[in-house]
Amino acid sequence: MTEFLQADFLGQAVWLWLAFIIIVVTLLAFDLGVLHRDDREIDVKESLVLSAGYIAVAVLFGVWLWWQIGAERSIEYFTGYVIEKSLSMDNVFVIAMIFTFFSTPRQYQHRVLFWGILGVIVLRAIMIGLGSALISQFSWVLYLFGAFLVLTGIKMLWMADHQTDLEKNVVLKWLRKVMRVTPQLHGNAFFVRQPHPANGNAVTWATPLFLALCMVEFADLIFAVDSVPAILAITDDTFIVYTSNIFAILGLRALYFALAAMVHRFAYLKYALALVLIFIGSKIFLVNIIGKIPAVVSLGVTGSLIAGGVIVSLWKTRPAR
Repeated sequence: MTEFLQADFLGQAVWLWLAFIIIVVTLLAFDLGVLHRDDREIDVKESLVLSAGYIAVAVLFGVWLWWQIGAERSIEYFTGYVIEKSLSMDNVFVIAMIFTFFSTPRQYQHRVLFWGILGVIVLRAIMIGLGSALISQFSWVLYLFGAFLVLTGIKMLWMADHQTDLEKNVVLKWLRKVMRVTPQLHGNAFFVRQPHPANGNAVTWATPLFLALCMVEFADLIFAVDSVPAILAITDDTFIVYTSNIFAILGLRALYFALAAMVHRFAYLKYALALVLIFIGSKIFLVNIIGKIPAVVSLGVTGSLIAGGVIVSLWKTRPAR
């Protein structure tokens, strides 16, 4: 048994992976089974408290990694955590737009976000696994990731004020085409049994709440295309990449209800996020010129850019006196 726990799995010992899985499962079980057994509206105060709890767990996990596998890996974890949490903040704006589009009541939004987390855990594992495998087999792929991040950052700067029209979204159109969807919500149900209009036989219908869940998952998939290469550009340790991703997403979903109420106050954050992508992408190419940039420098630059974006946003959107 001891040999199994000490065995290497994707770059780290099996017992480290098991410890991480136990922490995540415990957090999710506590969230759904204790804190949110009933559908109810989550206010800003509860959202901030819950988010602070998730952040505390993530920080303690990073400190524990420092003790277990060293300072460098721990700093890489914190850098990945900051990058993922920062980039995911942009996702909050999209999720808020999705809930507004489907007129999703606030008391049901946590249910969508919770089940969305389970999908994220699986999707991120697949994407990170594929990305790590590609880099290990073809080192030049990392340069493609770098170029992609730089171009994506430039595109974000150029289209920072662009508004998405969900009604024209091809995924939503496809879902409505291939599924029977009820015109209205049915409580917190994702699916209901109702008579078919043609023959009266009871059939399964999806509800708008399920469409909202699908669009939230699709939005995360799109954002993962940016965030996963960004963290892979920081470290090649699959364990660090995955754990920092999941802890950041868990905490941000908890913070959603506070951020959604303040979306208008973060008008300039997208520019900071774009600069983060450009910096991370450029760092890959700078290795051949100035050598490897220390993880602590990457963490400092990333944190400074995000902090600057938040400060400028809050200052520019402050209430007029």
